[in-house]
Amino acid sequence: MVVESQEALLVKAARYSAFKYTLAIVDIAYLLALLLIFLASGLSPKLSLAISRLTVNNALVFLLYLLAFLTGYSLLAFPLNFYRSFVLEHKFGLSRQKIQDWLFEQFKSGGIYYVTSAITFGVFYYFLKRYPDNWWLAAALFWLFFSLLLAKIFPLVILPLFFKYRRLTNPGLRQGILELAGKMQIRILDVFEINLSKKTQKANAALVGWGATRRVILADTLKDKYNNDEIMAVLAHEFAHYKLRHLLKLVALDSLITLLAFYLIFKTSGYLAGLFSLGALTDIASLPLIIFCLVLFGIITQPLQNYFSRRAETSADLLALKTIANKEAFITAMDKLASQNLADRIPHPIIKFFFFSHPPIAERIEMARNFK
Repeated sequence: MVVESQEALLVKAARYSAFKYTLAIVDIAYLLALLLIFLASGLSPKLSLAISRLTVNNALVFLLYLLAFLTGYSLLAFPLNFYRSFVLEHKFGLSRQKIQDWLFEQFKSGGIYYVTSAITFGVFYYFLKRYPDNWWLAAALFWLFFSLLLAKIFPLVILPLFFKYRRLTNPGLRQGILELAGKMQIRILDVFEINLSKKTQKANAALVGWGATRRVILADTLKDKYNNDEIMAVLAHEFAHYKLRHLLKLVALDSLITLLAFYLIFKTSGYLAGLFSLGALTDIASLPLIIFCLVLFGIITQPLQNYFSRRAETSADLLALKTIANKEAFITAMDKLASQNLADRIPHPIIKFFFFSHPPIAERIEMARNFK
C-alpha cells in the first residue's frame, strides 16, 4: 500500500473539496431551475389534473402526485447524483461500494425520503386546509415534533437499513466509553460498532437517539485506526453536544427558521400562486412552489445556521478537552480525521461562511494547542 505524504494529502483534499463545493452549488441551482421550469411550463397542474382523473380520493391523489414528482426529479438528477456520490468518491479513493450496492442504497434512501415527505407534506396540507389563517404555526410545530421523533427512532428503524451493527466487541474500549459517559453524566443504552468500511474509507462516531434509544455508534474505520485515547477524544466531543443540549438548541433554531419560512409563504402565497397561474395553495399542484420557497429560504439562512452550529462545535470541543485532559489525543484525532476524510483544513472565508457547519480542522487543532 502506498502511503501518501502530508503535502500530497493536502493537495488531494483541496482538489476533492473544490469538486464538492462546485457540485453542491450546481446541485442546488439545478434543483431550483427544475422547479421553476416545472412551475412555469404548467406541468404541475397538468400532472395534478391527470392524477385526479384516476381517483377522487384526495389522499391518494396527493400520494401519487408526490411519487410522480419525486421520481421525476430523481431521474433528472440521477447523473449529477451519481457523479457526486459514486464517481467522485471512487476517484479520490474514498468509496468502496460496488455500483449495485450504491444503486440499492439509493433506492432505500429514496423510499425513506418518500415516506417522510408524505408524512410532513401530508400534515402540512392538512393544516393548510383546516386552519387557513394559522396553518404556518401548526405546521412548524409539527415539523419540530417530527424532527425529534426521527432522532429517537433513527437507531432503531433507519440505521439498520444501511448498516449492520452490533455491540462493541472490545471490552476495554467499551468500558472506557461507558466510564466517559458516566463522567459526563450521560446515560446510554450501550456502545455499538457499524461496518462503515463496507461503504467508505471515511471515519465517524456519533451519539444517536434519545431517551431509551440513546447509544454510541462507532464506525469500524475509526475503531480500527485510532488508539483508545483518540477515540475517547472524539466521543467526548459527541457527549459534550448532549451535555450542552446542542441538539435541542439547533432543532429549536431550525424550527424558528421553518416557522418564519412558512409565515412568509403564508403572506405571499396569493402573489406567488398567481405568478405561476396556480390555484389556491391548498392545491397539490402548488407543492413545487412550496418546495422552491423552502429551498430558497434555506439558502438565505444557511450562513446563520452554520454560524450557530460552528459555535456549538467550538463549545463541544472545549468541554471535550476539559473532560479528557489529553489535548494531544484530541489533536492527533482531528489530524487523522482530516486526512482520512480529505477535509478542507483551511477553507477560504467565503467557503467557510456558506458551507462549514464545523470550524475548519486547522482552527480546531490550533484551539486545542492553546487550550490550558
